[in-house]
Amino acid sequence: MRRSIITGSGSYIPEVVVKNSDFSGSTFYSVDGGLLDSPTDEIITKFSKITGIRERRYSTPSVPASQMAAIAAEQAILNSRIDREAIDQLIVAHNFGDVCGTNGQSDLVPSLASRVKKMLGITNPSCIPYDLIFGCPGWLQGIIQADAFFKAGMAKKALVIGAETLSRVVDQHDRDGMIFSDGAGACILEYSEADDLKAGILSARVRSDCGEETDLIHLSSTHKPATGHDRRYIKMKGRKVYEYALRHVPLAMRDCLDAAGVGIDGLKAIFIHQANEKMDEAIVKSFYASYGITQVPHNVLPMSIQWLGNSSVATIPTLFDLVSRGKMAGFQLNRGDVIIFASVGAGMNINAVCYGCN
Repeated sequence: MRRSIITGSGSYIPEVVVKNSDFSGSTFYSVDGGLLDSPTDEIITKFSKITGIRERRYSTPSVPASQMAAIAAEQAILNSRIDREAIDQLIVAHNFGDVCGTNGQSDLVPSLASRVKKMLGITNPSCIPYDLIFGCPGWLQGIIQADAFFKAGMAKKALVIGAETLSRVVDQHDRDGMIFSDGAGACILEYSEADDLKAGILSARVRSDCGEETDLIHLSSTHKPATGHDRRYIKMKGRKVYEYALRHVPLAMRDCLDAAGVGIDGLKAIFIHQANEKMDEAIVKSFYASYGITQVPHNVLPMSIQWLGNSSVATIPTLFDLVSRGKMAGFQLNRGDVIIFASVGAGMNINAVCYGCN
């Protein structure tokens, strides 16, 4: 049976480490422009308890998202040992493009995927590069899309990348801005004969709610009043995002696992978007509870948010690469292991993929 199989992975983790203590000199305002009453250090401590984040990574000013994407992609290509000229689809998931200069303007022309193709030195005109904007679930949606192209007979090999420099679109006066970070992750997906009936992509589920949920994550002006500029920053209604995710993500995960014909006891690990430690843990707890399991199994949930923060589309592929390369203590994937990828983000969009390791 032919299935879409991940044959290589790569990631780029920026060098600049930004610790929570580095925000101690910040001044935070509420959404209505009022100065927050609590001392900054108290705000940071509460933030860390809720999100689990102790530090995050920022890209240096000279390294844009497309360059990070190319570095991660190069690793994935080398890891897979394929001929880069054989890549049919080159998909780059992001949300803000290459953010250049001090004004926060997004540079999207040409597409990041076209830039990455050039940086990788791919000359094959049949390698089609394009960008995918789908909120934080963008990389996983790229995987789903590549799988669809394979099944339609239009491609056999795809390079799927997630890259983001969120540090360049955060409001330094918004405490939620401490969540976001930079990074890139990539994988090579190939359509080939699976040696095992449970190898490769087994099922996928996608959900989108674009009513009142649409502006839960959006762009808006700084929280600080009377700044005199109209630059826009990433904003989110944290509590409502949490409630939306907890209500819908566990159901998407269950639908996906059930569609794959895999029992809950056969699930090895969950690679969930690294959005917020408490939120991710609550989602997974609810997912298991839907099967009547009150205690989440030990070591089923690898997490990188504590030291990498939330790099949007890059979180899942980066985490998968770290685990695949044995760089996450206590976590290891073996042939035959069944895992779930799941994500939620701006849109609001949700997706999940059940995958068997080959």
